[in-house]
Amino acid sequence: MTLDPVRLAVGAAWLSAVAGLGLWVWMAWRCDCAITKMRLYDCGVVLVFSAVLTWLLVKSEPMTAFDWAMVFLGPLFIAAALWRLNRTRMGR
Repeated sequence: MTLDPVRLAVGAAWLSAVAGLGLWVWMAWRCDCAITKMRLYDCGVVLVFSAVLTWLLVKSEPMTAFDWAMVFLGPLFIAAALWRLNRTRMGR
């Protein structure tokens, strides 16, 4: 079995999506601090939307309207999450 770049990217996207969903679950059930909850949510947003954009990049079918919406909205959500992570960082 050879490891081509597309399979590697899809595998990394799946790992990223699972990690992002795990952060959302951890945030919802185990975290008490509001700032920590928001940071975990933002980290999950970055991971999940990065995975979605990777899947869209490597897919071979024609793109649908939903795919195009994700292409334009995904980077906005990622940028907003990174901005909030920067604003709430510890130890300035």
